[in-house]
Amino acid sequence: MIPYGRQEITQADIDAVVDVLGSDFLTQGPAVPNFENAIAKRVGARFGVAVNSATSALHIACLALRLGAGDLLWTTPITFVASANCARYCGADVDFVDIDPATYNIDVEALALKLNDAQKKGELPKILVVVHLCGQPCDLDAIHALSGKYGFRVIEDASHAIGASYRNEPVGNCRYSDITVFSFHPVKIITTGEGGMAMTNDPELASRMELFRSHGITRDAGLMTHTPDGPWYYQQIDLGFNYRMTDIQAALGLTQLTRLDAYVARRKAIAVRYDSSLNALPVQTPLQVAEAASAWHLYVIRLRLDEITRSREAVVQTLRSAGIGVNVHYIPVHTQPYYRSLGFQAGDFPKAERYYSEAISLPLYATMSDAQQDAVVDALNKALS
Repeated sequence: MIPYGRQEITQADIDAVVDVLGSDFLTQGPAVPNFENAIAKRVGARFGVAVNSATSALHIACLALRLGAGDLLWTTPITFVASANCARYCGADVDFVDIDPATYNIDVEALALKLNDAQKKGELPKILVVVHLCGQPCDLDAIHALSGKYGFRVIEDASHAIGASYRNEPVGNCRYSDITVFSFHPVKIITTGEGGMAMTNDPELASRMELFRSHGITRDAGLMTHTPDGPWYYQQIDLGFNYRMTDIQAALGLTQLTRLDAYVARRKAIAVRYDSSLNALPVQTPLQVAEAASAWHLYVIRLRLDEITRSREAVVQTLRSAGIGVNVHYIPVHTQPYYRSLGFQAGDFPKAERYYSEAISLPLYATMSDAQQDAVVDALNKALS
């Protein structure tokens, strides 16, 4: 089976993890802040807050921005459910903005129209979570301008996009947002096994996210409500969670980070090769916008169903039977049973729903060989015939 994505673990990765296993700290040691500083330096942000998953990072980002009951968060329907669930964890409501059918990212024109209507109704969002789908950044400049006009905060869900750039600057520098979130799940660009990180340039937001990731507990006397009893003393000053990353994970992330540029370059080369190999098939290949450079987490094609005689399901089943581990990213969030129970229904976001009916993610990972890619293309050609 050729999977749609997979990690690479080298001897350097193994050695780094073994070093931590033989050290004094398996967690809450020096490796985590070293990893945070390395990622912050790589993307040009002031602060990084490492946690045990990107989902946790989204949650503490919302908490740091004081999202709560009675508030509203908007995001895109084409994303993993965590981009919306983070609002529900905080007791807030969720709504969606349809996608741009060319880039599959949030449609900025639709966003502007929806914001104008929401302002008239007094129903503006407190937070907008934008998703850099497949690794391609959204139109961040336009989104930032809208945030200034309408007063909402911006979280970049860059779970697919470490190593990507927008206008020749790294995604994650938070030039256009309050917080950016990365994922280090094994199928992402680099991995810590499981893990995530929230980037920000705001010291207050960084401090609040650090607090929420560790039970709401502080040992900082300046944050305590009364004088500490002694050097052992700590106080819980808010309701937090155990979202900490271990030093084992951080050590793996540090060695993986040294290969980030090479991984993104290889992924781009595979994508370019796909573009060339698929241009005669009845599929739509991914559009790349001029002002952004994708990290190429995913390579999504859209079937031209009016030009083939088979359904998307039949094509997927044929490919999987041939050992090609294709997948679909993503089922529109608003069609999930939980969100239907909140009042959403099929037809609410037609561009997202049409995208879903046609989309297939082809295998793409840094260690994928040309021969494996040729096997994918050959199998797809046969599945479409």
